[in-house]
Amino acid sequence: MKKPNKKNTVNLFFSAFLILAFVVCAHFFSNFALGQNQVLSNVIQLFVYTVFGLLLFYATRVGDGKPVKRFSPITLIIMVLPALYIMIASIASGMPLHSAFVINDSSISIVTTLAAVVFGYGIPYTFLSGFEIAEEENESEKKFVEGGIEADIQDVENEEESEETSENAEETETSEENTEE
Repeated sequence: MKKPNKKNTVNLFFSAFLILAFVVCAHFFSNFALGQNQVLSNVIQLFVYTVFGLLLFYATRVGDGKPVKRFSPITLIIMVLPALYIMIASIASGMPLHSAFVINDSSISIVTTLAAVVFGYGIPYTFLSGFEIAEEENESEKKFVEGGIEADIQDVENEEESEETSENAEETETSEENTEE
């Protein structure tokens, strides 16, 4: 594993500071939301938690290389759509499971809070999966953990190749001897 350079250390520090600053701002937004009517209060709280999920995604995306852009329908179906349904059901009183996602008709439950964070995290994760690392030229060979199954398979393949090479060499020597006679 590489040692983190100064740039990565500074980026991690600013990411942590950004998350902490957002938590403080979220507290003030939550207090402001409590003074509003029920629907507006829930919308403000869900928006704050969704933005927290977005910040959490970008704060944890640290790596070498360039970001890999791809569309993941699995992530969309498993993470984003259920979270969106939970968020909508917590606001719309006529939807099924509304009572499960709202506490005392005035505040959202922990399930709805987590769904908003998952929604914020899942939207960018649906389109960005991580980082593509460029392989260095001297590390292009396969490296295995000592004693792993991959190393055993590689050893068996190497033994088979060496046996075939030695058999071919013996056959060549015997055919050369036969042609000399």
